[in-house]
Amino acid sequence: MKTKILVVDDEADLELLIKQKFRRQIREGVYEFKFAANGQEALDCVQANPDLDIVLSDINMPVMDGLTLLTKLHDLNAVVKTVIVSAYGDMANIRTAMNRGAFDFVCKPVDFTDLQVTMEKTASHVQQLRQTLRAIQENNILKMYVDETVINFMARPGFENSLMLSETVEATVVFIDICGFTSLSEVLPAGTVVTLLNTYFDQIVKAVIAQGGYIDKFMGDAVMAVFRGEFHLDRAIDAALAVRSVIQAQQNILPDGSAYQPRVSIGINTGEMVSGNIGSASLRRLDYTVIGDTVNVSQRLQSSAKPNQIIITDAIYAKVKESFQCQEVGEVHLKNKAKPVMTYEVMA
Repeated sequence: MKTKILVVDDEADLELLIKQKFRRQIREGVYEFKFAANGQEALDCVQANPDLDIVLSDINMPVMDGLTLLTKLHDLNAVVKTVIVSAYGDMANIRTAMNRGAFDFVCKPVDFTDLQVTMEKTASHVQQLRQTLRAIQENNILKMYVDETVINFMARPGFENSLMLSETVEATVVFIDICGFTSLSEVLPAGTVVTLLNTYFDQIVKAVIAQGGYIDKFMGDAVMAVFRGEFHLDRAIDAALAVRSVIQAQQNILPDGSAYQPRVSIGINTGEMVSGNIGSASLRRLDYTVIGDTVNVSQRLQSSAKPNQIIITDAIYAKVKESFQCQEVGEVHLKNKAKPVMTYEVMA
């Protein structure tokens, strides 16, 4: 990787000397040099070249000296590192330079072997700093796409060595579907559809997180949420009630002037399920999720629910009837279930 270096010095001969001493590295693309005669020219150059790695700067220069330059460089480029190259090598100047952010100090007359070692050390530090900043940026982007629970799971010691391992957990799964949105998307511009959907999803996510759940995935116009830990079933139902309430409160005016009142259908089921990474380790495409009959039943309960209904089974009703108001809906036939399932609607 080419190291880009700005040399700041008012000595006209230094540019020629630098090009001579490092001609092989310049020819091979190891170093690329730029030159400035004073601190102000250096600031202009740094601003025009954000990919600079190193500044080699003298102290005593017209217009703006090297020590003043040090106080201004960080605001323009927080990554570039400065090495002071000066005949003023007394301790006072060295301390001032270091306190103002210099990475190192080389005394004149220049020992070019020592200068090269210093440049290599500085370039290595800059490269590590850029990698760290990129990792932080990528992590922030990752958090926009991956739930915090999944990130915490991936951060566990030995994660990479146990990618395909799974565990059986007790949890509650909630499927939330925005009713009629598929047909709405057939008549609205794509931009309007995405804006509406993101608005509803954001409100759903907030309600889920407020009750300690996490979003497993978005599926078209539906959301799958998982609740684990203490009182996971109660918290899941509270989240579902909050989602229904906040979505019911919405009313959007569509481009044709008509009003759209969004509604949700929700299915909830609780019990044992398998938690882990599903996918291909060799392809490096994995989905951290939960699977099992409990999950399937939750999705099918949602499919049987009417707009604004929160549907649970009679087994769940027996667990929560003292905490939530429910009413009987009746038996429904769920896909791949031999017997009908008695269902209840959570009212409040």
